[in-house]
Amino acid sequence: MQVVTIDAQEREKTGKSANKALRATGRIPAVLYGKNGARNVSVTPAGVKSLVYTPEFKVAKLDVAGNPIDCIIKDIQFHPVSDQIVHIDFLEMIADHKVKVNVPVRPKGESEAVRAGGKLVASMRKVTIEALPGDLVDELFVDISKMGLGDSVRVSDIERPDTVSILSVHSTPVFRIEIPRALKSAAAEEAKAGEVKSKEAPAAS
Repeated sequence: MQVVTIDAQEREKTGKSANKALRATGRIPAVLYGKNGARNVSVTPAGVKSLVYTPEFKVAKLDVAGNPIDCIIKDIQFHPVSDQIVHIDFLEMIADHKVKVNVPVRPKGESEAVRAGGKLVASMRKVTIEALPGDLVDELFVDISKMGLGDSVRVSDIERPDTVSILSVHSTPVFRIEIPRALKSAAAEEAKAGEVKSKEAPAAS
């Protein structure tokens, strides 16, 4: 599991004006929700950059006054114009409480259809899972080795440990193999040629 350590500072002032003033200093207002209630903190854009701007799933270790707390991002708000982070909600991970997170799903194995010219296309890149903090995984895999041209694999085909539940709709396609235009054209030409031959063949006497 990838862990990002983030320096966080407690903040006493809250509200729109206080948050605006805090952002002017280059810090981001945040709230840490945990077993002891909600705590108002602040972080820096540089501190959360590798946690937010990545396709990977990572756990945050929020260091508040020398007290490291393992948590995940619960919610994040971006400015509608600048796309800068304006607020983050963190959720403390408690050993006996399950959490819901989004993790990447990746293909495993090799498909003969891809070798033959088919194109593997990802229909979804992440799935939502639920597990205890100690059972979390940072990625899941689905076997594509038996896929043929035009085939797809679904959420229900994803491999997972028994300790992990997948909450995404199980019938949703994850990967599919597209038939290239050249192969479609060749198949169409073959079918057309077959039709012509059948028409030209003499009728049985």
